Amino acid sequence: MDYKRRAFIKELVREKDSAMASTCTRKVLEHCQISPPPGSVPTTSLPLTFFDIPWVGDIHVECLYFYEFSNPTQHFTQTILPTLKHSLSLTLQHFYPLVGNLLCPPPPTKPYILYNNGDSIPLTIVESTNNFNHLIGNHPRDFIELDHLVPKLSPIQISNETFVFPLLALKITIFPNSGICIGITNLHVVDGWTSLNFMKSWASIVSAGGESIITRLEKFLPYYDRDVIKDINGVEAILMNEYFGLRSTWKDSILGNNNALPLDHVQATFVLSRAQIQSLKKWLFAQSKNENGSTPQHLSRFVVTCAFIWVCLIKTQDQIGAISSNDVDEIYHFVFPADCRERLEVPVPMTYFGNCLALSVSAAKKGELLAENGVVVAARAIEKTISMKQSEPLKGAERWISDLMNLLKLGRLCTVSGSPSLGFYESDFGWGRPKKAEVVTRPMNISLAECRNEKDGIEIGLLLTKSAMDTFSSIFEQSLNFLH
Repeated sequence: MDYKRRAFIKELVREKDSAMASTCTRKVLEHCQISPPPGSVPTTSLPLTFFDIPWVGDIHVECLYFYEFSNPTQHFTQTILPTLKHSLSLTLQHFYPLVGNLLCPPPPTKPYILYNNGDSIPLTIVESTNNFNHLIGNHPRDFIELDHLVPKLSPIQISNETFVFPLLALKITIFPNSGICIGITNLHVVDGWTSLNFMKSWASIVSAGGESIITRLEKFLPYYDRDVIKDINGVEAILMNEYFGLRSTWKDSILGNNNALPLDHVQATFVLSRAQIQSLKKWLFAQSKNENGSTPQHLSRFVVTCAFIWVCLIKTQDQIGAISSNDVDEIYHFVFPADCRERLEVPVPMTYFGNCLALSVSAAKKGELLAENGVVVAARAIEKTISMKQSEPLKGAERWISDLMNLLKLGRLCTVSGSPSLGFYESDFGWGRPKKAEVVTRPMNISLAECRNEKDGIEIGLLLTKSAMDTFSSIFEQSLNFLH
């Protein structure tokens, strides 16, 4: 289709301009389209549910998977790449909506996903002279270095009334004799579980020599039945009205490319080991008892990690002068998605294709977060929110969009992406597990993944300015040392 070709040309120009502006060189080796096998999937539409509506639009997730690969580029292109392409085609047969587009017609029509027979996704192959070992480190790396590895999704308005959003793009960057990076960008209307299951399925077929062995894929294959999602409270109609209001602003905000990239930022990974998480739990219990306050009942590694990082971030903002107000009663918010698959009256299969996330918001006063027991305050707030979602996962669902818009306007929030339960390090293409898996994040967003080298540890990704990252690193280390 013409609008996809325009997006591909834009990507090629971007690579050329990026290479000219950087000390390392990047060369586009190939730009191709991959479809499911001919005739394997008919034209199919997939409706959205009320869980998807808050994520409709140019909201996407970018992930990078780095693999060690000690062979030259020619070996990769002649020996490995053909199997990757063939296996990708077979994988897309099972995940066919990813090849289609999100269509957003004018009101009152609901947005939906449409796959047309013959649709394809872009796959770009690039050779880079950048330092592979530098890129897979946990130390701060310039945002632009990671952004070069990410494929771009270009929303296209095909008429004055309808917006079309491609769902998936892939880029493979080869670092000769060092490694490979597979970059994947998908719309958030495709949830994290589906994206990870797609990667695991693709890797499984590649490692099987390009054979789609159903018995190896069964636990990853998507579940498409929308009837499993019940809108018993009439939430969808309310969210649709709010969605239509936001949609009216898209022409300028999306097609105008007003989202500036944080080029002066660096991204770093911080690791909390299992022992450190256990120490945090013990310290939190002890502090709660000493205060004669309520003792947290369910201190999961998610709660402990998020509370600790949230407080470190607030202290960082305070130290660098990013918090201008002296009002200690000013409210700060911690926003995270709660997976509802096992919390609804009728459980939803883990391989369900689509979102099943509830917006979850914890709040605490700035002065309490900055105090010596700030982590205790943060942990109580987050645990309270999770406990409420356990019993009433859909409470307030009709306000998901309006609540998030109001929080974004206030600006005093920290958000979470990823999860240590998703299994980022389980995609093995036959070259071993990823040396590094990373969500390319945004300012004041915490990305979470399981620890590659230790069970029950957590990797935390952050994007900050260089000076803020130095301050955060110092606070992070000092806070951990204080526990001992």
